[in-house]
Amino acid sequence: MFIPTNLVDYLIYSAEKTPNKIAVMFEDKNISYSEIHELTNRAANALIECGLKRGDRVVLCLDNRLETIFLFWAVLKANAIVSVINPNIQLEKLIYIIKDSGAKFLFVKDKTVFDELSKVQSNLESVMLINNEHSNNYETLLQHSNDQLPLRKTIDIDLAAIVYTSGSTSVPKGVMLSQRNMLTASASIREYLQLRQEDIIISALPLSFDYGLYQMILTFQTGATLLLEKDFTWPIQFIKKIAEKKATVLPGVPTLFSILANHLPKLSYDLSSIRCVTNTGAALLQRHVSIIQALFPTAHIYSMYGLTECKRCTYLPPADIHKKIDSVGIAIPNTEMWIVDDENKKLNPHEFGQLVIRGATVMQGYWNKPIESERALRDGLLPGEKVLYTGDYGYLDDQGYFYFSGRMDETIKRFGEKVSLKEIERTVYLFPLVNEVAVIDVPDELTGSAIIVFVSTSKRNQELINEILSHCKSKLPKTHWPHDIQLLNELPKNINGKFDKQLLKQHYLQRQ
Repeated sequence: MFIPTNLVDYLIYSAEKTPNKIAVMFEDKNISYSEIHELTNRAANALIECGLKRGDRVVLCLDNRLETIFLFWAVLKANAIVSVINPNIQLEKLIYIIKDSGAKFLFVKDKTVFDELSKVQSNLESVMLINNEHSNNYETLLQHSNDQLPLRKTIDIDLAAIVYTSGSTSVPKGVMLSQRNMLTASASIREYLQLRQEDIIISALPLSFDYGLYQMILTFQTGATLLLEKDFTWPIQFIKKIAEKKATVLPGVPTLFSILANHLPKLSYDLSSIRCVTNTGAALLQRHVSIIQALFPTAHIYSMYGLTECKRCTYLPPADIHKKIDSVGIAIPNTEMWIVDDENKKLNPHEFGQLVIRGATVMQGYWNKPIESERALRDGLLPGEKVLYTGDYGYLDDQGYFYFSGRMDETIKRFGEKVSLKEIERTVYLFPLVNEVAVIDVPDELTGSAIIVFVSTSKRNQELINEILSHCKSKLPKTHWPHDIQLLNELPKNINGKFDKQLLKQHYLQRQ
């Protein structure tokens, strides 16, 4: 019986069981499991020869490309710890991550960044440049003479990855994930998605985004095929690729589904091969479900919710997609969850409070941040056990389905009452002509917080603002009424594709 104790076991098992199976399709290249296994053995041995030791940190500041995948597995085979960072990150944040993690090796795609980092004092022993024009000494890693699997020194409680949060409102935090954390999460997700060896998972999600990274991990775990796209710049090409390659699994976000819907009427591609569509990162509303069902009428739709600190919290079974569309579902397999109040008292169904997650998916803490770690990880049911206080608020119904209301930092006090900004967003979303919604709060002497609503829409005039405001007043209590509504062509997003609310707040305050 195959019992993995290290993420690398997924690659080894698939390479031994189906050596000639295509593991990754990227641009004009098809790479088999045996090829990836051999190449990553060579790279791992080269990294070890260059001085990489057990527990050292390696930062991959790279986009979606084969090299990112090769290096991810090579670092793990070398018994080190990997961090995949979006190459569009601000230079100062990248420098912070390098110094915070104490990284020994760094791989970057941007020549300017490469040159700037040469001036920075850090623990870095090697910086390698990888892009279409340059690859300095990276190629020598894959050409190393030793193609044998390096001696494994790590066990399942050792760290596999440090996943840095986007740091939109503060410095990035490094979420420490052990081999066991990531093995448990991928096993649970694979179970409820019912992934198969014959699946072709198409993903344009960044590998630096844990939702995108896990598409690759799940593929290797299942022995399936990953159809990796560089990005989602060309939607028509993406649609064409689904049809040509007969992709079966599509992980996405609401923005992607909306863009697909805008382009598909101009085309006539057969997308019936898609049997499974997943969503996380932003709320899946009824309008998005309708779009997905129109595009992929036979696909099972999985609305999911999670956070980096435990990968995934809940999923909504496809059979409940219409019955409980406002819910983000039940606890994923092999995890447990409950709701507590501000005094840490466990609450009953339909009582509003903070979500707590228990299970082997729960992170080990934040790298170099003991105070933040202590705040998030508290004593569990067993001696020495830690459970995750998510900072996410909502309630459970009688059947254990979670209804998400918002983050702790998105729940404000107004007129002395708690107000969920997410609840306002959901209400505005229901209004016709609204494409995207982001809600922020700014200081206000009278109420404590003024609520500002940003709407992406093609129609922008005072009449629409008045109509949206009337809609909010008819659906929400007075404590939730917007102070101001701003109409934009498009809402700004951060490198993970989420609304950049900090930027919206800065721009709003500057104009006041």
